[in-house]
Amino acid sequence: MPPIHLAVNGTLMRGLELNSNLLAVEARFVREAETEPCYRLWSIADRHPAMLRVREGGRSIAVEVWAVPPAGLGTILQQEPPGLCIGKVRLADGEIVLGVLGESILCEGEREITEWGGWRVYVGWRQSPKDQA
Repeated sequence: MPPIHLAVNGTLMRGLELNSNLLAVEARFVREAETEPCYRLWSIADRHPAMLRVREGGRSIAVEVWAVPPAGLGTILQQEPPGLCIGKVRLADGEIVLGVLGESILCEGEREITEWGGWRVYVGWRQSPKDQA
């Protein structure tokens, strides 16, 4: 059975906290991509993001596409933080792949970070020294 393309938008990305979960199931990095401009992104307790598809007010979000052996998909999902799930994600080039999404209730009361366009950019901003004006 061929590998499943999985779009990840947070801590599963290369070099981040949970990337080892992909590597442990022998997933292979395919490419960087962006979603269609119909998603919004939240920071969940500044630990990981949650991405939701919306009718209005969305934008493109940076993702990585990984080729995951089918047997490893369940293992990856079980290791994700509560409230994250797998669904279909529309990429900017028109491809539809499976991807990590968040349940809407998970985002309630959390910081929306859509304007940063992706988890890496938000984390970089958060960790950079801020103007002390």
